[in-house]
Amino acid sequence: MSRSDLLADVLTRIRNGQKANHAFVIAHSSKLVRNVLSVMLEEGYIEGFEEFTERAGINMLKIDLKYYRGKPVIEELQKVSKPGRKVYSAISDLEKMYGGLGVVIVSTSKGVISDAAARRMGIGGEVLCKVF
Repeated sequence: MSRSDLLADVLTRIRNGQKANHAFVIAHSSKLVRNVLSVMLEEGYIEGFEEFTERAGINMLKIDLKYYRGKPVIEELQKVSKPGRKVYSAISDLEKMYGGLGVVIVSTSKGVISDAAARRMGIGGEVLCKVF
């Protein structure tokens, strides 16, 4: 497991779980991961998630994957910012994924939000990942 980038690890687990048609995946928990999963839940890309304690001091997440007619709802899941190369975007430069059909998840001063919410608020930030 990648301890330096938990978000990348979780996104990879979701991709791999959907390729194998799993109902859920288990991943390590962090505040950033929970916030990103909350945005994915609001946008309808996952069924849900819940946090549980594996042992003292180790919290895990059970992420319920979403399928439609037997196919995964998430077709593309891409990490943008990486530990060695952070990607920031002003609101005017924030691109729409597939003409607005996908979601770009952004970490702003107001929290982790979708690109549509960032446009409504008029704020930019660090581009975390893209979901389609």
